[in-house]
Amino acid sequence: MPTIRRTLRFWLNDQLEELDAVAPDTTLLDHLRLTRRLTGSKEGCAEGDCGACTVLVGRLHQGQLIYETVNACIRFLPSLDGCHVVTIEALRGVDGGLHPVQQAMVDHHGSQCGFCTPGFVMALYALWMENPRPDRRAVDVALQGNLCRCTGYQPILKAAAAISDYGNPGSDWLLAERERNVVRLGALRDEARVELTVGGQRAILPASLDDLAAVRLEEPEATIVAGGTDVGLWVTKHLKRLDTVLFLTRLDGLKSIAEQDGQLVIGAGVSYSEAMEAVAAHFPHLEDFWSRIAGPQIRNMGTIGGNIANGSPIGDLPPVFIALGAELVLRRGSDQRVLPLEDFFIDYGKQDRQAGDFVEAVRLPLPKASSLNAAYKISKRRDEDISTVCMGVHVRVDNGVIEEARIALGGMAATPKRATTAEGLLVGQPFCEMSLMAASKTLPVDFSPISDWRASADYRMKVAQNLFRRFWMEHGVNDASGVAAE
Repeated sequence: MPTIRRTLRFWLNDQLEELDAVAPDTTLLDHLRLTRRLTGSKEGCAEGDCGACTVLVGRLHQGQLIYETVNACIRFLPSLDGCHVVTIEALRGVDGGLHPVQQAMVDHHGSQCGFCTPGFVMALYALWMENPRPDRRAVDVALQGNLCRCTGYQPILKAAAAISDYGNPGSDWLLAERERNVVRLGALRDEARVELTVGGQRAILPASLDDLAAVRLEEPEATIVAGGTDVGLWVTKHLKRLDTVLFLTRLDGLKSIAEQDGQLVIGAGVSYSEAMEAVAAHFPHLEDFWSRIAGPQIRNMGTIGGNIANGSPIGDLPPVFIALGAELVLRRGSDQRVLPLEDFFIDYGKQDRQAGDFVEAVRLPLPKASSLNAAYKISKRRDEDISTVCMGVHVRVDNGVIEEARIALGGMAATPKRATTAEGLLVGQPFCEMSLMAASKTLPVDFSPISDWRASADYRMKVAQNLFRRFWMEHGVNDASGVAAE
């Protein structure tokens, strides 16, 4: 058993925080505003949607110091052990005046009521450090997670394009102090398990993957938090009390990405942002889809395993992963079991999990040259919105004939689910529009979608059927063999 540390340690701007009484459901935003009186970060939505609470969190990853935007409103304080939190109060210019991002916002009238402005400044700050001269697309992506009701965004976009006119990242204080911050954060890293207890609530940060497996057996009813992008809402919206929480943010063993035996194996603790490069390299059809998963703040926090383990019928990843033939690796103690991803989802809110189980990794078979793949997301907003219908398609064509078909949908049933009737109809048929449209008409056999505030059942069904046509329009000029499709 590892040694136990009973204090939470992280850097907040230029101050070391060492806390011994922290509830597992204390949010970073509440700590900033209520305890430290750093009120620049605002609470707008309390669900990670508006970006008014955006701060930077720096962490060591494979020896490199990485700063990412996160939503402080749903980031739990214990998850920050060993990190560096940077709030807008820390920003400063080289002469002690306004920071280049702030000055650009002033000169280009990027703020009106000002409530959302700190979040925009921090989002643009993170972008500027990585990309001093971003194009419009890069700015749009960086601001996906920030909403403004006043400016119409155009002044903010102009400010984003002009930041480097006021300075360069090389002279920025945060980059200039990078080496010192690497040393600071390195000094906080240890091999201890962190346990924090207050008022009957417990936060546990396992020391290693094996330690997690042991703690999970001891605490099978504990809530597991990786990114907290969904559990955060249990607290902020449903006012749920979290009694015992296992935080996974310190576990490098869950953050591996590797190519093994014809599969891309992604650790459950890998964030959307960390996975994006590898996913885009092996599955190009997912690149645009990936950038539509929430906004950067959520992609920096949310994890691959968390999206799957959460079991939501409208989660973005399960349908497209199921279509690719993904397998899930579950661990209990020292034992592993592997199952097809679609078999993990049993019913609404129910997954194939034994007491003490946790998701360790997901395995994606690498696509073959003869396969055609697509991922579709339909939502009310293009960016940073929950799916109304999500669909993954995998079709393998040989000499103009469909040899294999896997089609999975989210938002159409109580779980992410394969369109087995449509798949069966497609196999052995010519790859043509008629085959696909005939298959689309069988969706009511397998799906009975509900009507809710996002969409009616009829709309969901019609959209899902129309996505078969879209797949043909995108892939039907040539089949996988390069033979013109009829």
